[in-house]
Amino acid sequence: MKKKVVLLILILSLGAFMSLKVKIDKISRKKIPGSSIIYIPSGKYLKFATFGYSSLLADLIYLWSIQYYSDYSVVDRFKYLDHIFSVIAELDHRYLDPYQIGALIALYEARDLDLALKILDRGLEKNPDQWIFPLEAGHYAQMAKKDYKLAQKYYKKAMEIKGAPPITKRLYANASFKLTDYKTAFETWQEIYQTTEEERIKKIASNHLFQVKAAIDIKTIFEAIEKFREIYDRNPVDLSQLVKAGLLDSLPKDLDGQDYHYDSKTGEVKTQTIPWKR
Repeated sequence: MKKKVVLLILILSLGAFMSLKVKIDKISRKKIPGSSIIYIPSGKYLKFATFGYSSLLADLIYLWSIQYYSDYSVVDRFKYLDHIFSVIAELDHRYLDPYQIGALIALYEARDLDLALKILDRGLEKNPDQWIFPLEAGHYAQMAKKDYKLAQKYYKKAMEIKGAPPITKRLYANASFKLTDYKTAFETWQEIYQTTEEERIKKIASNHLFQVKAAIDIKTIFEAIEKFREIYDRNPVDLSQLVKAGLLDSLPKDLDGQDYHYDSKTGEVKTQTIPWKR
């Protein structure tokens, strides 16, 4: 008896929702932008009311959302973007495309990076075996926000998931370098260099190792030059004076064993060779 009552309530609720949806769809969206989305219930409710067809409904809502977010006449269409894609995720959490497309819409259409990352985070939370979500989030953080620390964090998450492509580790190393986390960058590129079987990747790793070591060395030399300037009120004539003054134990050389180029007039220190032309 209780099952029949519950079933009847579900049918009536679904009927009421469908009736409301039909009435809403008759209203011009130009008059009430986004009205259709406002009345969509939670994904949990819909999943309960679909009697095992939640994946089909998720697909239908997803296809509808693509059309909806392509309609530029709906001026506030992004207001409920998070809600609609969360509904799809609740209906079918293994439906991966909506997370990626939802994040793309949030980033490039709504211009809301935080929302894009939130949608990708939801994708990873519901699908912890999918490296694509933290990988894309890292790319968004690095390219759109220039937040290399956040990008490094996402790339690290992606690296730890089985099946992540090798480029993930290279992106992690690059983000670490941009963050001036030279120790992590050097160790990661060194690992890539030692483990790859591709000569092309080995060459790329070697160039980055050259770049990272040069950055570390030049920073060390420049700090010594600043101390020399504080003591003698001038730049050293040549870098050997830094060793004679006791500011450096020895002069570092680049990865290829060459001396660094020094301009005594400007105090600038740089490599003799551009990393990518070695």
